[in-house]
Amino acid sequence: MRKLIATVFNYSLDGLLADEGTEFWDFCFSLPENREPNDPTHLDFLQSAYVHVMGRTAYEAIAAAMTTSTDHPFADILNTGRKVVFSRTLKTADWANTSIAAGDTAEEVDELRRGGDGYIVVWGGVSLWRSLMRLDLIDEFRLSLFPYVAGEGTRLFEDVPMSYRLDLVSSTASSSGIVELEYRRHR
Repeated sequence: MRKLIATVFNYSLDGLLADEGTEFWDFCFSLPENREPNDPTHLDFLQSAYVHVMGRTAYEAIAAAMTTSTDHPFADILNTGRKVVFSRTLKTADWANTSIAAGDTAEEVDELRRGGDGYIVVWGGVSLWRSLMRLDLIDEFRLSLFPYVAGEGTRLFEDVPMSYRLDLVSSTASSSGIVELEYRRHR
């Protein structure tokens, strides 16, 4: 059965996501490894995913960016890779290799997990992450923790009623102080 891995980019020390238009957002995208990610291990991780999953808002933003910025390191991976957008309002998905999951979230995820090894990468957005957490469907978290106290932004773990233990799988720091954390759900 495939595992579900939630990727969280641009996460602050005080537990906030970088919202566009904030100083934290500007800080995140001022760093070269965030503007032009080129870590071979991370790119291989994304390339090897069975499918890339996202909510409607994340899908619309990422699709617009990757189809216009074709020189971005993620562009080829995402433009050619299989994608599923979770949405009950989206009627069509114009980005190549994209299907829409409009049914029960747990059932849709279970269907993606069946039939093989590997993993599913969840890109976001926040509503989808929270839904998956409430349903206890996330097997791993991969967080990019930035050396920044944001003070403003969106709390990822807000309104998530369940608490549970995570096991640290790996942690690596960049020269800019970004710490890549990989946690596995303790089961």
